[in-house]
Amino acid sequence: MPICKLPPHLVNQIAAGEVVERPASVVKELLENSLDAGAGRIRIDVDEGGIRRMRISDDGCGIAAEQLALALDPHATSKIASLSDLEAVATLGFRGEALASIASVARLTLASRTPEAAEGSEVRAENGQLSSRQPRGMPPGTIVDVEDLFFNTPARRKFVRTERTEFGHIDDLVRRLALARPATAFELVHNGRAVRRLVAATDERSRQRRVGDVCGQAFVDQALYLENRHEGLALEGYIARPSFSRSQADLQFFFVNGRLVRDRLIAHAVRQAYQDVLFHGRHPAFVLHLTIDPARVDVNVHPQKTEVRFRDSRQVHGFLFSTLHRALAETRPTADRSAPAAAPAVSGATFRPAQGGLGLGVAESVARYAGLAGASAHAGTQDPEADTPPLGFAVAQIHGVFVLAENAAGLVIVDMHAAHERIVYERLKQSWSEQRVKAQHLLVPERVMVSEREALALEKRVGELNRLGFELELAGPDSVTIRAVPALLAGSDCIQLVRDVLADLVEMGRSERVAELIDDLLSTMACHGSVRANRRLNPDEMNALLRDMERTERSDQCNHGRPTWVQLDMKSLDQLFLRGQ
Repeated sequence: MPICKLPPHLVNQIAAGEVVERPASVVKELLENSLDAGAGRIRIDVDEGGIRRMRISDDGCGIAAEQLALALDPHATSKIASLSDLEAVATLGFRGEALASIASVARLTLASRTPEAAEGSEVRAENGQLSSRQPRGMPPGTIVDVEDLFFNTPARRKFVRTERTEFGHIDDLVRRLALARPATAFELVHNGRAVRRLVAATDERSRQRRVGDVCGQAFVDQALYLENRHEGLALEGYIARPSFSRSQADLQFFFVNGRLVRDRLIAHAVRQAYQDVLFHGRHPAFVLHLTIDPARVDVNVHPQKTEVRFRDSRQVHGFLFSTLHRALAETRPTADRSAPAAAPAVSGATFRPAQGGLGLGVAESVARYAGLAGASAHAGTQDPEADTPPLGFAVAQIHGVFVLAENAAGLVIVDMHAAHERIVYERLKQSWSEQRVKAQHLLVPERVMVSEREALALEKRVGELNRLGFELELAGPDSVTIRAVPALLAGSDCIQLVRDVLADLVEMGRSERVAELIDDLLSTMACHGSVRANRRLNPDEMNALLRDMERTERSDQCNHGRPTWVQLDMKSLDQLFLRGQ
């Protein structure tokens, strides 16, 4: 066939294949335009899961009448004008292909009015044909009406799922954007019935309510609020306690400058922060917002803009990991979870529970707790309102497995082995850290083949690897000689260990492989070294265990992610026995 230029309408339909996958894709593009226009209120009307109709109304800045037709041209945008703008994109949309692509596969009506205009205007588009501009009475803002999606591309329409499925995708999208922009009110209507009404959230309490509306109140009840700033990076949001882990990654929302992203580097940092507090096969839940200079992140790496690339990925990874790791270290029984507790390891960081209840900071000193531990094992002799520790005082031991204690709130049940396992594990980690990593030289040096990128990573990070206990030398452009490995891992497969570490350095700019393996070994040692089930403890030993839990980081869960203690308050106990009913 001879070379020929494709007609504009066909070009737009091809482009629509990247932008418009299903009705939710259309809603996403239009909602992002509304948010970029500064909308304070957005209404989404959907009929038949969006297949028949989608109508987005906002109160944003609007489009001038003389520019309505231009807005439907491909790659026409008010959001970037030069390459420098593209390198520092601060808006959700910016390429200008969405409206033209949508108009090529649906019947579209675009109506808008700027605040200074006396009336609005509208244009219609169908099969690449644009109607003349008409006046329209409407308040300031923009209305985009999309009907009969894929009416002219039946092959694409065959891939559209059921009404329920397609609306589910739209609802998920609205939930995500509602978390991204809490100051904007959203209303979602399906087949004439209001499904979601989310009022604008302008203060911390209402923002927390927005998180509860989207993620469920159970998430908020079990969430820690965190806030940290460091070297131009700011992280704010909620992470669920490990005990609120999920069977799937369905409550994970991470926003970069207000844009929801799915990023391997971010996922890796979060997974590492939770690695020794989460039950095997479970997933953490979180709603986190990262703010960064737009020039330091590339958002133009995916057609649907769901992936990003950080200019300094290593710094971002370290910032995320250290902030989350420190916040999770404070998951321990304390007197007042409503009070913020600063974390000395992270400059300027604030961590606190999302709501009141048991808390993060132990006010009493170790010496004072030691005195309390020597008191009578039965807390009934104590004034419950005066100087009662967070976990109270031991009253009994059940079958050599559980410790029962009375605190100011009611009854505490402690899994004796799980709690002691965490205490021993944290002590082992601290001891290991203070003694630094010792190297173990191999009797016979090993040689391993590597890629050019891995060899370059080794050259750049050889000092770092030495501090981890490795002694590695480049033996050529594609091979490395292993002379020493960390002493604690001397019995492992050293060749595979070095391969994994170098692969991490290439992929992430850093490797936690050694730390993870050492933590696994220390966890095993802690499990075998902790108090076993069926061992009888006297009252002083039980109280000493409770006091250790209050001082130990991450003691809300054992090394395997299981909870170490539960609280039954007086209201819960009354309900068990139908008291007051």
